[in-house]
Amino acid sequence: MTDDERSIRALIERWHNATAEGDVDTVLTLMSEDVEFLVPGRDPMRGRAAFAAGLRTLLKTHRIHSSGDVQEVKVSGDLAFALTQLKVRVIPLGTDQENARSGYALSVFRKQGDGVWLLVRDVNLLPSSA
Repeated sequence: MTDDERSIRALIERWHNATAEGDVDTVLTLMSEDVEFLVPGRDPMRGRAAFAAGLRTLLKTHRIHSSGDVQEVKVSGDLAFALTQLKVRVIPLGTDQENARSGYALSVFRKQGDGVWLLVRDVNLLPSSA
């Protein structure tokens, strides 16, 4: 495994950990300003600010626990993609109820001039509910 592949896998792990901790600021450092998220049945979510607003709103009323089995990372120059099998649990605060989903995500990363990888595109194929 190359250093770039290890860096991307570590970024994905940091994303899951920071989300579980409700640490939106750390999650935001892992994506580019012009990031785009694609999910089934919705228009693309464009930009770090839109993502931040959505996550901050959700975390006011819910906890999120996610994990990912990174099945493939391919690097070509300053671009890379990762295929990850995800499990996500969204739990309303004060309850044990949860909405659990699982599926795949295809994520595209760009290496910055300082050598840091950032998420630039994410195609999340999780169904709307389990």
